Amino acid sequence: MPVTPASLPDDIDALKALLLRRDDELQQLRHTVSTLELALSVRTLEIEQLQLQIAKLKRMQFGRKSEKIDKKLEQLETRLEDLLAEEGAAEQKQPETVTPRQKSARQPLPDHLPCEDHIIEPEVQACPACGGDLKSLGEDVSEQLEIIDAAFKVIRHVRRKKACGCCDVIVQAAAPSRPIQRSFAGPGLLANIAVGKFADHQPLYRQSVIHARKGVDLDPATTGRWMGACGVLITPLVEALRRHVLAPGKIHADETPMPVLSPGNGQTKTGRLWVYVRDDRNAGSSAPAAVWFAYSPNRQGLHPQSHLAGFAGVVQADAFPGFNAIYADGQVKEAACWAHARRKLHDLHVRKATPTSTEALRRIGELYAIEAQIRGQPPDERQRIRQQQARPLLDDLEIWLRQRLLTLSTQSDTTKAINYALNQWQALVYYCDDGMAEIDNNIAENALRGVCLGRKNFLFLGADSGGERAAAMYSLIGSARLNGIDPEAYLRHVFTHIADYPINRVADLLPWNVAERLKKSA
Repeated sequence: MPVTPASLPDDIDALKALLLRRDDELQQLRHTVSTLELALSVRTLEIEQLQLQIAKLKRMQFGRKSEKIDKKLEQLETRLEDLLAEEGAAEQKQPETVTPRQKSARQPLPDHLPCEDHIIEPEVQACPACGGDLKSLGEDVSEQLEIIDAAFKVIRHVRRKKACGCCDVIVQAAAPSRPIQRSFAGPGLLANIAVGKFADHQPLYRQSVIHARKGVDLDPATTGRWMGACGVLITPLVEALRRHVLAPGKIHADETPMPVLSPGNGQTKTGRLWVYVRDDRNAGSSAPAAVWFAYSPNRQGLHPQSHLAGFAGVVQADAFPGFNAIYADGQVKEAACWAHARRKLHDLHVRKATPTSTEALRRIGELYAIEAQIRGQPPDERQRIRQQQARPLLDDLEIWLRQRLLTLSTQSDTTKAINYALNQWQALVYYCDDGMAEIDNNIAENALRGVCLGRKNFLFLGADSGGERAAAMYSLIGSARLNGIDPEAYLRHVFTHIADYPINRVADLLPWNVAERLKKSA
């Protein structure tokens, strides 16, 4: 609040107290600024060191040890991407009043690209001060680099000025909002880069090579900062998505390892991506399907327990012990996965078929045949048919499995596969009592397929913060796909609107809420 002479107290003691309070606030601000400057200088130094190492390795790339150098380059490039993304995220969080860091003048946008002018006239037709007529005064021009239908285009926002002929008042429309402050990146370009990395599994430094072939030089350092800023932009939307997925009901849960580069030693550690999916379409539900990803630096059970704190309903997952505490108080019911149980027997069967594995797979196949017949039917009907047809088969299967154990060595792989099923039998047969539950957890496993492809392409993540950004992007892209929406079109829409969207209405931008609008625009 600004201080005016009228607002100052007349009492000397009160003035002294006011000055002391202002001194304390000033000291705190100085401490905060010095801390931020120190963190920025450390990060800047690491970025410069990485860039020097990359340049040196590229000069050494040809020779007997080129494969090792290529791998080292992959590591450094990925680490650099995440550092730059953190820098972009920090800039995006700064209030507009904060003076931005000094940047070198950017190169002009390529003049060979098609250019499209968006003329923005002032909203008022008469002088707001005196009502007089307005006359042209000039215009301000700002540029965005945009990508439309996989083709680059320069969008020029031409804001015309008008002046009053009577009193010289100048009017001009406000500058259109940009997804990222002080950036020339258009929402379509940001969506294209994000989908390229998180859906098409192309790291930013590879994308820069692709863009260069089209005559556009996009430095990975720049696009890395853009992705960091985009991660900040979508945070409220991902939180709204999380609330939808983890509302009371039935969800599918799973996890997958993600190698993460450990700063300093060039080695990788194993982080984890957890996935939670709400998708009841097999039970005839019209509720929107959605997926939410969460990253953790390890596989400790406290992570899913934290994710699912307060959740009530059914969790369909594998037999990971970290979920056990979630089921302890009875608020959450456990539904296991027949696909996991079957896979252990199937792997043995492929290696060496035996009468036991053949018969077990045949019996499990009968259970899946029933599911194929009732897919899409209402929960009550699914439960009725399962009780009539699947439950007797499951009771017979349990008896048969226990009898087979008596004939097998306790150390055999077949015994271990059978015990895996019997040890979680109650959770495996739960689906017969709940028409909303599924026979397996394939819904969650399908949501992880894109992550596994990206893991093969990236080799690893650059930092834990990179894992958190990846989880957020995977959440939006995966949810768009579950709702039959093109992820790039969806992210373009999100980046176009989210910077100015009221945070209390951000759920309006969830995929199913914009599906019709995207369909019409397409």
